[in-house]
Amino acid sequence: MRMKTVHTSFQTFLPPILVTAAALAAVWLWSGFSAMLLAALLVVLEVTLSFDNAVVNAQVLKHMSPVWQRRFFTWGIAVAVVFTRMLLPILIVAASAMLSPWVVAKLAFFDPLRYAALLDHAHITIAAFGGMFLAMVGLAYFVDEKKDTHWFKVVEEHLAGWGRIASVEIAFALLLLLGLSFGFDGADRTSFLASGVFGIALFILVRGIASLFSVEAAHASARAGLALFVYLEVLDASFSLDSVVGAFALTTSLPTIIIGLGVGAYAVRFLTVLMVERETLGHYIYLEHGAHWAIVGLAAAMLTNLFFHVSEPVTGLIGVAFVLLAYWSSVRVRRVAK
Repeated sequence: MRMKTVHTSFQTFLPPILVTAAALAAVWLWSGFSAMLLAALLVVLEVTLSFDNAVVNAQVLKHMSPVWQRRFFTWGIAVAVVFTRMLLPILIVAASAMLSPWVVAKLAFFDPLRYAALLDHAHITIAAFGGMFLAMVGLAYFVDEKKDTHWFKVVEEHLAGWGRIASVEIAFALLLLLGLSFGFDGADRTSFLASGVFGIALFILVRGIASLFSVEAAHASARAGLALFVYLEVLDASFSLDSVVGAFALTTSLPTIIIGLGVGAYAVRFLTVLMVERETLGHYIYLEHGAHWAIVGLAAAMLTNLFFHVSEPVTGLIGVAFVLLAYWSSVRVRRVAK
């Protein structure tokens, strides 16, 4: 019986395993083993940081017909990979360097030396924007008085208590930005402050837009599955910003970012459908906590890298360690509960 269960589980996960293996092999042939390792870390990053997205999506997806569930997995993956994981990284670099997205894309794929020089020039802008955006993602999750499940209880309970003060996470982020700005002079300080403020403002805007959508409102307007499909795609774009921005803490190679996040997005869609079919929501109660601690780690790495070099594999492994530890803690809790 156990052998049959293992065999069935392997068959279930065979499609994402094959897609991941093929994509990583392509990266290895294109850019070598180091790039393949970074792409693998990006797959893990996308899956772990989008776990909360998968949970929310599964809650909506279970109300859709089987036809629209299949379309979410087929049409939806094209939207998620092409428009979000491919275009967003290009737009971030283009905005940082003040160039057209088309020019940035051509340089990234066909002139890596000029692209590297471009990124070096825009390093402060990208790191300030990405670091502060990710810092807001982590702070908003932990500084929440309604949050009653805590993993690192001493720290998380204390942070949740600060949530009684309205918008306190914004105050924390602005004070952090101001303090770090004293490490720069002249134009670099202006660039750092402007980019950091933009990262904070973008998070506030994205969270505000996401709050306009509700599952109930989508249900009320959905005579067919189209309304729920559109709702899920907008929600996915909002959730994916943290992984897209966090990818720059690991590597600045656009091909590696696009392939890593694209494969991760496919895995998240697969996981969403699987959770609906097997009704496994909420089994791993600390995994979302681990993902957000990973986000905090990525933010710290991006900001620290402005002053001291932090190697990309170290940054990625810190995030993976948080997620694995959270998974192990969740499994322990489930065993004790039984």
